[in-house]
Amino acid sequence: MSSPDHPMEDTDHPPGDGKHTAPKDFVCPITGQVFDDPVTLETGQTYERKAIQEWIKRGNSTCPITRQKLHSTQLPKTNYVLKRLIASWKENNLGSHLSQSESPLLESEPMSKSILPSTSPNSVISQATIDGTITAIRHAINNLCMSEILKESETAVLRIERFWQEADMDLDIQTMLSKPPVINGFVEILFNSVNPRVLKATVFLLSELGSRDKSVIQILTRVESDVECIVALFKKGLLEAVVLVYLLRPSTMTLIKMDMMEALLNVIKKKDVKQKSASVLLLGQIIGNSEESIVSSIANTIVSSKVFESIIGSLEAECAKERIAAVRILLRCMQEDGNCRNTIADKAELVPVLDSFMAGSDVERFEIVSFLSELVKLNRRTFNEQILHIIKDKGTFSMMHTLLVYLQRAKEDQCPVVAGLLLQLDVLAEPRKMSIYREEAMDTLISCLRNYDCPAAQVAAAETIMLLPGRFTGSGKPLTRAILLMRAGLGRSYRSLIRTAQLGSFSKEIEVSLEEEKAADDWERKMAFVLVSHEFGLVFESLAEGLKSNFAKLSSACFESATWLLYMLKLMPDTGIQGAARVCLLQRFVSIFKSANDTDDKALSLLALNSFIHDPEGMVHLSPNMKDIMKGLREFRKCCPLALEMIELFSEGHESSSDFWNHKELAQVDSSENGEVVSIVCFRDKIFSGHSDGTIKVWTGRGSILHLIQEIREHTKAASLAVLQSGEKLYSGSLDKTARVWSTGNEEIRCVQVQDTKDQVQNLVVASSIFCFIPQGAGVKVHSWTGGSKLLNSRKNVKCLTLVQGKLYCGCHDSSIQEIDLATGTVGTIQIGLRKLLGKANPIHALQVHNGLIYAASSGLDGAVVKIWNASNYALVGSLPTTCEVRAMAVTSELVYLGCKGGAVEIWDSKKQTKIETLQTSTNSRVQCMALDDNEEVLVIGTSDGRIQAWGLS
Repeated sequence: MSSPDHPMEDTDHPPGDGKHTAPKDFVCPITGQVFDDPVTLETGQTYERKAIQEWIKRGNSTCPITRQKLHSTQLPKTNYVLKRLIASWKENNLGSHLSQSESPLLESEPMSKSILPSTSPNSVISQATIDGTITAIRHAINNLCMSEILKESETAVLRIERFWQEADMDLDIQTMLSKPPVINGFVEILFNSVNPRVLKATVFLLSELGSRDKSVIQILTRVESDVECIVALFKKGLLEAVVLVYLLRPSTMTLIKMDMMEALLNVIKKKDVKQKSASVLLLGQIIGNSEESIVSSIANTIVSSKVFESIIGSLEAECAKERIAAVRILLRCMQEDGNCRNTIADKAELVPVLDSFMAGSDVERFEIVSFLSELVKLNRRTFNEQILHIIKDKGTFSMMHTLLVYLQRAKEDQCPVVAGLLLQLDVLAEPRKMSIYREEAMDTLISCLRNYDCPAAQVAAAETIMLLPGRFTGSGKPLTRAILLMRAGLGRSYRSLIRTAQLGSFSKEIEVSLEEEKAADDWERKMAFVLVSHEFGLVFESLAEGLKSNFAKLSSACFESATWLLYMLKLMPDTGIQGAARVCLLQRFVSIFKSANDTDDKALSLLALNSFIHDPEGMVHLSPNMKDIMKGLREFRKCCPLALEMIELFSEGHESSSDFWNHKELAQVDSSENGEVVSIVCFRDKIFSGHSDGTIKVWTGRGSILHLIQEIREHTKAASLAVLQSGEKLYSGSLDKTARVWSTGNEEIRCVQVQDTKDQVQNLVVASSIFCFIPQGAGVKVHSWTGGSKLLNSRKNVKCLTLVQGKLYCGCHDSSIQEIDLATGTVGTIQIGLRKLLGKANPIHALQVHNGLIYAASSGLDGAVVKIWNASNYALVGSLPTTCEVRAMAVTSELVYLGCKGGAVEIWDSKKQTKIETLQTSTNSRVQCMALDDNEEVLVIGTSDGRIQAWGLS
């Protein structure tokens, strides 16, 4: 090759054997031998790799020939152009020494070793071995590519695999196997062979070649059917193929179309490191680039099949890409089914994940932050804090500083999540006066809340604050709303939220150890202090702005966060921050309380307002809205115990209760054609009246109140009425010696049962299976709706009675009061009877039992017309010293209504036992009966001259 056509050659050959002397460009200037693995340095000089490695290893940092300083001691890749030229020269000049095959496929294959003459016997033996191996490989390749007999091709594959496994590291057979005809030969085997061992060997070889040479992958992906064949083999159980599938880099859409999920999950369960790694990487690719519905389905499958437990191990993988893929998969698993969170938190080794943060892309960094944020949504506060300490202290780098730097350049809608994690790490220590991490995190959250140009950032900030109280369900759902509802007294709403979160039993959620509860309380207190003390309550201003948003997701999150912070504020020392909260939020929460239709929202707004009523300034600001607030509290008191507490507090703060309890006349009707009104009951949206001629009338109870709907004349004498709030039935008893049951489910009521009582029925009271009444003679009759009856309290002439929780209370003509337990028949005396004075009786005219207290009205011979007893021990606990003769009575938690003989209705404060106001009927006729609607907002009375009149709380 000394022709002028080859400018790289020189006529001055190095010493050798004449015509076989190598050109000097083919010879290493250090070893004097033909190059085996040439590398060209940045100076342009080429050396044998091992020789220049030894040169650098000895401490040299310059090029041996030019003496120029090397900027990098890391050697470049092999100079394959020069290596191929050397191989071509060897083929032309030293062919007799190679014993190579005449196959056209191998005409330009290079030798892996220099075959310059050596005097060493060991070198001669080694060279002979290499020559034999090369010949055998070429023969096997020839059979793979040329033979039409499948068995010969399969045998060739197995031989090539053995050569690959056993080959000396210096023996480079990669180039021989990477040529298109050879790769195509391997693919033909995949299409045609059914021998598992051969298929495994073929996939192994293609994977090894593909991982070293990208051109192999390009050859395989040129034909779509080749990829489909490899995937099909993988799905049929050739798990080794997963590594090759990963190397082929199929698109996410291709992976989804090929339906590889089941096969991938099966591989992940196995212990082969390479196969598992490839599967995790492919799975991470699918989850990171698919539609939400597909990702959701995949994540649920991973959790339900327990495969996520195997993926946890990939968090410690040597390959950073595999660690990131595992983070992505486990993040989605927790988001879809949070019940796997505890297992992940318990088994995950987080230090490698933390160390991956620095080298990751921005997308990968946010995935890591999201993963860590999800991980600390555990239902055990102490465990959460253990994980936060690991994140804070165990990484190679300071995670807090790293997060701070990342926060300053993260995307707007991602900043709140990063800030939330950074804030949690900072709060691990007791709140200090200054912390750059806390200040930056808080500034970020507040600026995101105010970022009207990016609603996603606003929502993310509000939702992040909502998570900071640190209380979660077993599935990682925030318990902020549920806990606040429980604090407002709506335990049923709390349990409903727990069931919605699919947590199993309610008791399991709330029965936590004292240590856990203390840790949760401490965390909540510290976090709330950090939030409200930043810039003197600036967070309240931002949340107030968010509450005004028309975007429901944002306003809802701000509402819950603001409610929580206001509740926590009253548990903190007064530092003046409450003033900022009051200015920003008080009027807004008053507005929400007045307008909210949802019971839970109303309760939460009430909980927030409750934070202001102990503050004198707060009460001043509430005063202009007091009537509206009181109206809302009265309507809400049956649903929410907190409403009742606030009513009492407001009442205690005012000398005159009349400020809160104003009544306005709504309507009155004249039914004198039916005689006296002897009974009134309210049920749902209807009012029922019983008259002395036996008529029963049905009136509207809402809207156009006291509008007659129906009139019934099935009784022939005076009718006494009763209802059971738990049912849809009205009961009537009459002096005509019958009792009737009426269905009220339809527009009109209709009689469904008639009972012959064989005695006149007065003052009817009912339970589910019995009814009681005052007969014409002594005692009280108890009837079963199936027909049986008995007489109780037969020594007493009963004037009035009431039935509460299985106990019958009797007010008698002799002023005595008894309690009869219907289950046992035992009788207890609450007040003993009095003898007649001047021949006149002193009967109990009205009797009511409410909230464990017994109210009894009689003539005021001892100065007390209405007396109040404790129902549990019969102790006299109070009295209402009215001067009127009381004939009817109705009681609520706050008020006592007394219907008097002269047509007046007195209203008394049940707590202070003082008179609030007096309502006057249109005539001076006796008030015979009265009732309150279900909400205790409307009072309806009936008089002896046949008039019905209604008042409403205003």
